[in-house]
Amino acid sequence: MSNDKLTPIPMVDLKEELNLLRKLIIQELTDVLDSGIYILGEKGEKLEREVAHYVGASYAAGVANGTDALELSLQALNIGYGDEVITTPFTFFATAEAIARVGATPVFVDIEEETYNIDPVKVEKALTKKTKGIIVVHLYGQIAKMEEIMDIAKKNDLKVIEDACQALGAEYNGKKAGAIGDIGCFSFFPSKNLGAFGDAGMVTTNQRNLYEQICRLRNHGSKTKYYHSTIGMNSRLDEFQAAILLVKLKYLDIFLHQRKEVARRYTDSFHNLIKSPTILENKAHTFHQYCIELDKRDELVLDLKNNGIASSIYYPVPLHLQAAFDYLNYKAGDLPVAEKAAKRTLALPIYPMLSIQKQMYVISTVLDFLNRKP
Repeated sequence: MSNDKLTPIPMVDLKEELNLLRKLIIQELTDVLDSGIYILGEKGEKLEREVAHYVGASYAAGVANGTDALELSLQALNIGYGDEVITTPFTFFATAEAIARVGATPVFVDIEEETYNIDPVKVEKALTKKTKGIIVVHLYGQIAKMEEIMDIAKKNDLKVIEDACQALGAEYNGKKAGAIGDIGCFSFFPSKNLGAFGDAGMVTTNQRNLYEQICRLRNHGSKTKYYHSTIGMNSRLDEFQAAILLVKLKYLDIFLHQRKEVARRYTDSFHNLIKSPTILENKAHTFHQYCIELDKRDELVLDLKNNGIASSIYYPVPLHLQAAFDYLNYKAGDLPVAEKAAKRTLALPIYPMLSIQKQMYVISTVLDFLNRKP
C-alpha cells in the first residue's frame, strides 16, 4: 500500500460499522419515533435486561453516560464528604472526577507495569480509617486483579465499583466485567466496545437495593412521578440510544473477536521488539485500545502522522498530576509507574472493521521506524 494512494487510517472508523447495520438501526429508530415514547420506555427496559444478562448481573439501569454511572454509583453507596476512595491515576479524568463531585477524596495508588491496572498490593497499603471504597478501572479492556481486590474489600468492609467503561465483554475467571464488584459502570460513548450514536451509559449490580437506588437517583430521586424521596439528578438513557444499542449488542461478541484478531496480528508482528499488551492467565482482554510502549513514543507519533496513520496517547498526564487535583498535594515522582507509562505508551488504530491491508501498513510503518531508530 503506497503512501500516495493511502486513505488516512483513523483510530476508529465508525462509518464502516454503520454501513453494516444501517437498515437494522433505522428500523429500530423508526419504531421509537412511531411509539411516541422517547425516555424510559420499552427499548431502554429491554436493553437493561439484555445487558444484565450479557454481563451476568442481576440488574442493570440505563443512564445518560459513563461519568454519571460512576457518580450515581458512589451516591447509591452513600459515599461522600469525609470519605476516601482509592483509585488509579492512569485512567480517564472522569473516574476521579466522580469521586470529587460527590465530595469524597480521591486517593491515587500506583499501577502494575505489566497491565497498567491498579496494583492490589499498593491498594492495601493506602487504606486508612476514612477509606470507604475502591474504584477499579479495567484499563484498555483487561480486568484488574479482582480476586485480590475483592479480598481486600471484604476484609476491610469496603465497597468496590468497577469502572468497566472500556471493558464490556472482558472476562476474569469466568465472570464478566461489571458483575464482580458491588457495582459495574459502563460507557456507551460512540468509540467504546459497544457504542451509541451519542452519550449513553449503564450501571450493573447484583444487589436489588442498589439497583432501586440508582433508578431513583437517575430520575431526580423519584420512583413515583412528582414524589421525590432523595436528591437525585437527570441522567436517563433515551430510547433512541437504547434502540441503537440493542442492534449493536447482537454483534458485540463478533466485533470483540475481530478486535482480538487485530490485536493478535499486532502482537505477532511486534514480538520481542517493543512492549505490547500482556494478557494475564484466566483473563479475556477486549482490546478497547491496543497500546505499545517505547522510549521514542513522541517521535513515532509524528512518523505515523506523516504516513497518514492516527495514533493516540492514553493518557499523557496521570490524574495525580492534573491541575484540577492540585489540592491533593501529589507531586511528580509519587507514582512512578503511572508517570512512566504516561510518557511511553501509545495506542495504535484498532476497531472491528480495520482491514488486514490497512493494519499491515500500520505495522510496516512502525517496524520501519524501529529499524531506523532502535
